Order: sequence, then C-alpha cells, then structure tokens
Amino acid sequence: MLALVAVLGAGIVVGAYLAYDQFLRGDSVAPLALPSASANAAAPASPASAATAPGSAAPSGQGATANSLAGTWTVAAGSVAGYRVREKLAGLPAQSDAVGRTEDVTGQVTIVESGGVHSVTAATLQVDLTRLTSDDGRRDRRLRELGIETNRFPTTRFTLTRPVAIPAEGLTGATVDVTLTGDLDLHGVTKNVTIPSRARVAGDEIEVLGSLTFPFSDFAIEPPNIAGFVTVEDEGTLEFLVSLARGWPVGAESGLQSSGFCGRLPQP
Repeated sequence: MLALVAVLGAGIVVGAYLAYDQFLRGDSVAPLALPSASANAAAPASPASAATAPGSAAPSGQGATANSLAGTWTVAAGSVAGYRVREKLAGLPAQSDAVGRTEDVTGQVTIVESGGVHSVTAATLQVDLTRLTSDDGRRDRRLRELGIETNRFPTTRFTLTRPVAIPAEGLTGATVDVTLTGDLDLHGVTKNVTIPSRARVAGDEIEVLGSLTFPFSDFAIEPPNIAGFVTVEDEGTLEFLVSLARGWPVGAESGLQSSGFCGRLPQP
C-alpha cells in the first residue's frame, strides 16, 4: 500500500511539474511599446515641410503638415496584436504572463480635416487568432478548443463607433494619448469598449499602441482549465501595436465595402 501511495504521489509530482513546465514558466515578454522616436521626430514641421502638398505625407522623421493626414490609411507590415494572461498552478500564480502574438493584422483608418482639426472618422482592425503563437506550441494548440476557441472563432475585429479628434501636438510628431471607443467582436460576442491608446506620426506612417484588460466573462470565454492543475486568472489583456501607411491594399477597398467593415462615422 505504501508503495502504491508513493507511486501515485510521484505521478502527481511529475504531472504538476510537467504542467508547470508547459504553462507556468510564462514568456517573460515585455508589453508592447512604441518604437523609439528619432531625434527630430518630435520637432515641429519646418517651413519647407509646411509647403508639402495637401494629402501627402511629411518626410520621414518629421511631423505632419496641414491636411497631410487626411485620407485613408491601411495597416502596414510589422503590425502586431495578441493576448497577455497570467496562468496559475493549483492556485499559485505563474512568475510571468503567458503571451501570444501574431502579425496577421489587417484594417483601415479614415482621417478627415475640418477647420484645422484632424479626426479619425472610421476605423477597423481585424486579427487572425488562428495565427497566435506563444513560447509553447502546446499552449497554442489548446487554445483552438479552450479559452478563445480559435477553431470556432478564428478572428476578432474592432470597429470604431465614435470619432477621435487628433490633438494638435500630434501633428508635430509628438506622442499623444487618444481614446478609441468602438465595438469589439470576440468569441462570438460584440461589446462596446473603450481602449486607452497612444499614437504618433512617424514620418510617412502613423503608429498606434493600445491595450484593453477585461474579464473573460464579458465575452463568454471560459478560462482554460487543464485537468485541475493549470488554470488562468479570470481576466486577460488584448494588446496591439499598429503601423498605418497611406492608401488601400490592392483589391481591399471593394471587398471591405461589400462586407460592411468601413462605415464612415459622422464628423465631430
């Protein structure tokens, strides 16, 4: 009997270690952050750059000029989005977050200028969740059936529902705080959310950083539970770092319009 107990005890210890090794070591991945600005990125536009034709982007490393932001922007290569969650083993939190990310991010943003004020009047951001990867492929495979269930809900989409005025200092290349209010479609549930974000005009691109922490119950997500050993905390964080370049990707405009992704919002 004692031998049986010892064997069972050893099995439990080994199982707990494997669960820890598979899940609770975490990724030790720092939160997303805006890239370091160049030395002159925050400097006001020079008189020469102020003469840039309306609708064109400022030279790299400089701020925007009047009307230069107006138009349609599309998510560019190098954009990234993902999740951050803290796992637990028998109630004991992991030492670091589990982090999964993907660069399979698409979307469009429309900026208009009226009376000298630039505003984002329409925006969509879509992420292919089936492409999320973390430091462990076993975790990624389990998310196909557990948690966000990517086999059933392969994408998430954010659609702006309230125009966003761009602070004037944002036209000089300075980093500015903006609030993105819109509908987040995740795990088959659509919920209106407010995402604190930061934005910066970086030469001929616009960089936008944001994150949203929410209870899983808001989107009917059941926190993963692996045989009672491994669970996760009851909230997670969605984070993204998006680079926007001017114009539509080839063939995308008609497809997005037909699917209803990009309805223009009333101007403020």
